Amino acid sequence: MKIGLFDSGIGGTTILNAIQEILPDEEYKYIADSKNCPYGEKSDRELRQIVTKNVKTLQKWGAKIIVVACNTATTRCISYLRKKFPELQFVGTEPAIKLAVQSGAKNILVMATPGTIRSERLRYLLKKNQKSNQTIKLLACPGLADLIEKNYPSHNLEPITNYLTTLFEEIDQTPDAIVIGCTHYLLIKDQIRMFFSNSKLIDGNAGIVKRVQDLKNVL
Repeated sequence: MKIGLFDSGIGGTTILNAIQEILPDEEYKYIADSKNCPYGEKSDRELRQIVTKNVKTLQKWGAKIIVVACNTATTRCISYLRKKFPELQFVGTEPAIKLAVQSGAKNILVMATPGTIRSERLRYLLKKNQKSNQTIKLLACPGLADLIEKNYPSHNLEPITNYLTTLFEEIDQTPDAIVIGCTHYLLIKDQIRMFFSNSKLIDGNAGIVKRVQDLKNVL
């Protein structure tokens, strides 16, 4: 089975690695679309053009399952892609708000790109899952994905640490759980833990792997 993935750079490799651990015998092609990073600051029209090109490339290679390994591209474009390419199976990536809510956390912080934070899909996830006794703070991180793309994996993580120091100044209460709403941010989990050592970091990679497994079994 040929499985394709794309993201605005190296962030989606965290998902690729997770899938490969469970399905090591499949064929994979990954598009690291660094030249268009960050997706979160593109207009809807521009982003649709970008993701369409990526999907056509993966389809030409023979992929039947395509993982949109980017929260921004998923929340803003996956419905469009499913209509445009009905012959393909798409697996999306979106902030794991449901998992954070189910964990019982009362104070939840969602870190994501500005595009994801503004998306209708995120508002839907909040409305569907948030409980009355829970507080969910949305934290847009403009430029962070691009900063990670340029500085990771290098030994010079000072720019990222400085960015996080400024970003987290507005957080007046330590969150019980932090939703990592961008695949790039998974690469700096250690840096995030430097500020919130007692917070649980939550992502949706396990659910993505299971969905790919289920689709593979029926195709």
